[in-house]
This record gives sequence, C-alpha cells and structure tokens, in this order.
Amino acid sequence: MKNLSITNLQKAYTEGTLTPRQVVADILHRVSDYTASAVFITPPTWERLVPYIDKLEQVDEESLPLYGIPFVIKDNIDWADTETTAACPSYAYTATENATVVQRLIDAGAIPIGKTNLDQFATGLIGTRSPYGVVKNALNEELISGGSSSGSAVAVALGFASFSLGTDTAGSGRVPAALNGLYGLKPSLGAWPVKGVVPACESLDCVTVFANELQDVYTVDAVVRGGDDDDIWSRELPLAQAAKPSVVCLPKNDLTFFGPYAKEYEAAWNRTVQRFENGNVPIRYIDVSYLQEAAAILYEGPWIAERWSAIGNFVENNPTEIFHVTRQLLRESENKSYSATELFQAIHRLQALKKQAMKDLAGAVLVLPTTGGTWKIQQAEEDPIRTNQQLGLYTNHCNLLDLAAIAVPADYATTDVPFGITLFSRFDEEHLLKGLATSIEKGNTTPVAVCGLHMRGFALEHQMLQCQATFAYRTTTSSNYRLYRLATEPAKPGLVRWEEGVAIEVEVWDIPVSQLGALMQQIPAPLGIGKVELANGMVVLGFICEPNAIEQATDISYTGGWRYLETASIE
Repeated sequence: MKNLSITNLQKAYTEGTLTPRQVVADILHRVSDYTASAVFITPPTWERLVPYIDKLEQVDEESLPLYGIPFVIKDNIDWADTETTAACPSYAYTATENATVVQRLIDAGAIPIGKTNLDQFATGLIGTRSPYGVVKNALNEELISGGSSSGSAVAVALGFASFSLGTDTAGSGRVPAALNGLYGLKPSLGAWPVKGVVPACESLDCVTVFANELQDVYTVDAVVRGGDDDDIWSRELPLAQAAKPSVVCLPKNDLTFFGPYAKEYEAAWNRTVQRFENGNVPIRYIDVSYLQEAAAILYEGPWIAERWSAIGNFVENNPTEIFHVTRQLLRESENKSYSATELFQAIHRLQALKKQAMKDLAGAVLVLPTTGGTWKIQQAEEDPIRTNQQLGLYTNHCNLLDLAAIAVPADYATTDVPFGITLFSRFDEEHLLKGLATSIEKGNTTPVAVCGLHMRGFALEHQMLQCQATFAYRTTTSSNYRLYRLATEPAKPGLVRWEEGVAIEVEVWDIPVSQLGALMQQIPAPLGIGKVELANGMVVLGFICEPNAIEQATDISYTGGWRYLETASIE
C-alpha cells in the first residue's frame, strides 16, 4: 500500500487486511529500493522497529488513536537511544529520552520509522545544505525539495510514512510541504511543545507536521497539542471547533515570482485568487508590506543573535565541521552586533507590527503563495544565498508576528511542479485555518484523463478511488493521438500524441489537487502524467507514454480505446 493515509491504514487494520508488521515490512522494502537522494540520516531497520511492533501486538488497536501509524522524525528532534545530528556528524549526541512530541505520538500507538535529513542546523529553505547529501524533490528530481525539513517532506510524499515531524522557524515546515504537494501545519507558538528540539531560534521555533491528507494533519494535532510543564515556551492553546473565517484577506500589493517556473507560478496564483473571489467567503484586499518589515527583523535585526547563541560555541570550536553555506550564514550572524537599545527598539517595533496583524486578521484568514517559485538544484547550488532568500518571501514573518499557518496544495504550476498556498491566522484563532482548509480541500480538484487500466472496471481503478478521485464523464481525445499496447506485464496502454492520429476514448476523473502527487508516484515508466487534448479542444492532465517505448509496442489505435481491445483482433 503506497497511500499510507491514517484513514486508509486504520480501515485496513480494522478489516484485518493489513497488520503493522506488514506495513513496516513494505516500507523497509521501498526505502531500500529508493536510491535517488539522501532522505534518511537514520534509516529504518527491523532491529530498531521490532520492539514497537511487538508492543502493539499486545494491545487492542481501538485503544490507541494512532495504532500502527508509521511516522518519521526530522533529525533535530530527539528520539530516545538514537543519535540526533542536526545534519552535523560531529555535533551528534545520543538522546536519552524522547522529545515531548515524539513521546506523545508513541504513547498513541504511532511507530517511529527513522530520522530524516535536513538543511544543517535547520538553517535554510533549500534542502541541499547537508553533508549527508542532497534531498531531491519527490515529484521532479531536478528540483529542490525545500528545507530545512527536506527529508521529512519527501519521505511522506514518497510513501515511506503516513506523516512526519519537521520544524519551522521561518518557513522550514511550509516551504517543503508546498514543493512536494503536501499539507504542512505550523501551529501557534507553544501549542506543540519544543522540549527535545535542537534550537534554531529558540523563541520562534515550532514543531510541524507533514501529511498527504488534511484530516491526517489534524489527527496528529489532536494527539500532540497541549502544554508541557517542563517546556518554558509551552502554552495551552486548545483548538476550537473548525469554522470558516468571516473574511479572506488577499494581498493588494504586487507579488514577486521567481525561478524557472515564475510565469507558471504567477498563473497558478491568479487562478487561486479567482477561485477565492468566486467563493462563498467575503474577500478583503489588504496591504501586506509590513509583513516584509517583520521578516527583516529575523535576519537583519537582533534576532539573528539568538540563532548564534544556540550553536555559536560549537561553530567556533569546530569551524571545519560545518557545511560551507551554513558556516557562511552563521558567521554573518556572529559578526553583527546590536546594542541593548537596538534590541529594545526592535522589540517595540515588532510589537506594533503584531498589533497590526492582530487587527487585520481578527476573525479572518490571510492567504499568500507559500513560495513565489522554486529552483533547480543546480541553480540553488550556484547561488545559495539569493535563492534561499526568495523562498522565504512569504514565510519569514509568521512566527515573529505570532501567527499560525497551514500550507495547502492549491494547484499545479506545471505537470510535476505543485503550487501551494499558505493560510495564516492569529495565534488564538487557529480553528479558522482548519475551517478554510477543509473548504478548499473539498472544492479544489483537477481533471485527469485516463485511457487504460485506471478506467472504471479495470484492474487499477482502485488507485483512483484511493486518491479520492471521482468519475466525471466519458469522452475522446482530439484526433491527434495513437494508442499502443506496451510490451509490459501486465499489458498496459500507451497514449502518444501523433499528427496523423485518431480519437481515443478516455475517461475524465476529478482528483483532489492534494492527491495528484500520490497518484503520480504510483505510475511506472514509461507512463506518466502530461497534457492531453480532448475532443472539445480542452487540454487537461492525463496519462501519456514516452515515445521511445512504442518501438516494441503494438499499435492498437484502430480499436478506438483500451476498453475495446478484447473485441478487436490485434493485427
């Protein structure tokens, strides 16, 4: 099972079609087969996981809300008897106890699978700044995965876990969520304990969760949320019943889009704005320029000294052990000094900006792009500072202004480049995020043309249903396609665009945007998702085939579609 949603696993456990032992065995097999990038620092092993499985087999599954649910942990969060490295081998220590959030999840029956890679010391939004290797995007390996919680996001997107823990000080839990087509919840400061987390900027640090489905995010939140007497940053912020905001705030300022898909990102944002304008929640356009002023305080003001205070001594004593880009950034913070007067001036100005945010967002939710673009890995490595700065344009302000946020899949910029938005609320109105995100999830779908085994009644229809897709209608392509019976086992159809072609029957399904990545992960080469032109001229996403695969294939275009193959004689 590749769709490891909590709902799917709980249903399978209840019906007796799966056990936690079988799920873990399947994950171990998939992780061992994956070699594209360095997702794990501490990968899963049978020896480490057997005690958790054995313990679960002695209890009633209905007694534990996360019974048998696999999750992974960003390697700046403590997992007892396991090394915490923060992606720096010489910094590593063996944790003597679990971080509070990890302990609560284990107590609820969840199974910790392994510890994931990150931008070293959680410094960066890229996903390439680790001596353990680059973490590539789960949907397009040429692109960055986003950081700093890179491995945590990619592990979920690849189906190695149902959910994962990350951290988010300036966007590290939202950027990788958006770039890998996931939900990423950054709760209000203190709502989730940070005891057992390696500090990045301690007064602003948050633990976050990644998942493929919105419900999974809030299932985890219900287990983890709550104060911790041993955590000085913890506070009681119970989540009220979900409700839609009274108004959705959108920026009236011009936004910045960047990277190789800048135009596509801007188009996706414009489509998103149009959907909100056509929705049933009133819209208010506001000036968001003060968000950038708040963000500047984090990296251009005295708060940068807090980052240095966390690991400065280690950096000074081990300068050659620090990843080169991380060292450059940390040294910049070391070299900047601020007087007590400047510190208090910044505190006072930030308080004024918080007051403005609380006023603007009273009963409201602000919507921004999570990022204004993405980068190819090579581009990020050639210009690491600028590319990183741009990724944080719409995220850096959040914790400084004491806002809660959730990254939500919204669209696709291109076929394998997801576009995400972030919803922001006041720290005391998080329930409005859940209400609006639920509304978006229900209405945010995209059509996909299916031409073979994923059609109704065929062997892989269940994959469409698992991804919550619904059948829309039956039609044909334009007359510019040919259909081939590929030399695979079992036989599969390959749809290829061809100037001298024919119309081929397809089914159009509506699939939630948040599930499109999960579907794409299940499609083996030479098949993939691309653009398909329908008979009415409409262009939608659909199953297509790489042209080089037809050399050993049989042309069955004359049948008119895969459904008619059995009634037609193959020449």
